[in-house]
Amino acid sequence: MVRVGGHRIELTTMRRVLIVGDIIDDIVVTPLDRVTRDSDTTSHIRHTPGGSAANQAAWLGWAGAAVRFVARVGAADVERHLDELERFGVEAVLIPDPEAHTGSIVVMLDDDGNRTMYTDRGANLRLTIGDLSPSLLDGIDALHVNGYALFSDEPRAAVVTLIEESRRRDIEITVDPCSAAYLAELGAGVFLRCTRGASVCLPNLDEGRVLTGFSEPADVVAALAEHYAVVALKLGSAGVLVGAGGRVELIPSVATSVTDPTGAGDAFCAGFLRAWLDRRNPAEAARRGSALAARAVGTPGGRPPVG
Repeated sequence: MVRVGGHRIELTTMRRVLIVGDIIDDIVVTPLDRVTRDSDTTSHIRHTPGGSAANQAAWLGWAGAAVRFVARVGAADVERHLDELERFGVEAVLIPDPEAHTGSIVVMLDDDGNRTMYTDRGANLRLTIGDLSPSLLDGIDALHVNGYALFSDEPRAAVVTLIEESRRRDIEITVDPCSAAYLAELGAGVFLRCTRGASVCLPNLDEGRVLTGFSEPADVVAALAEHYAVVALKLGSAGVLVGAGGRVELIPSVATSVTDPTGAGDAFCAGFLRAWLDRRNPAEAARRGSALAARAVGTPGGRPPVG
């Protein structure tokens, strides 16, 4: 028995997850006054570790799952990011890049809690087939593919090879599309082909619309259900629409005050997968995900609280 993230976890029941995707340094800017163009605006600026896949790994570890995470990072930052992820019990495999810098994002928050993100993916764009040894799948029960790993040619080729090896080993595959903008650039057809047969897909509504061409949430879920056994469509404060086995159910969001929305979707993904891997039904998994997302929006930054 161990204690992780405030939970008592029986080690023998843990199922192991491998996550592939981006690791990022976040620079979160919250203006404290009306934005003044061409001059100064007093702001609160925080530097925090981030990246959607790394955040998902951290929340999963915090929730008590056994997690292996692999990404490419600037050589100078390897130890720092290893230390950050190890705080949440994540087994991180970080490939040092001697030339490219660690990816970074500037996140601009407005008064309504909305975000504008300026993204430089840095070393994440240089993930190669050589970085993803099949041995990474040894002892793994589920491969979770973070969409960012599919948005560029070389990383996508590497991750597709890992997906194919997972299929050969009968390892469950789950996927989070992650970015409507990058998804539109890639093309829905490419994404759907790369992730065909995955057990679970966890898009938000914008991503679901890009993937299907439909606008209404129920139509989006129905279309995605042709590709994935379980679909959990995130609708923000309107909840989560879950489709599985021909049944569709709306799971309400958890009411909470918002401190910082960064990482809410990643926390939902972690909560959902933690419950689903424990053989909870999809609706219950969505409830667990929503509870963790509510915890995330009340926590500054994209990672779980420490201590």
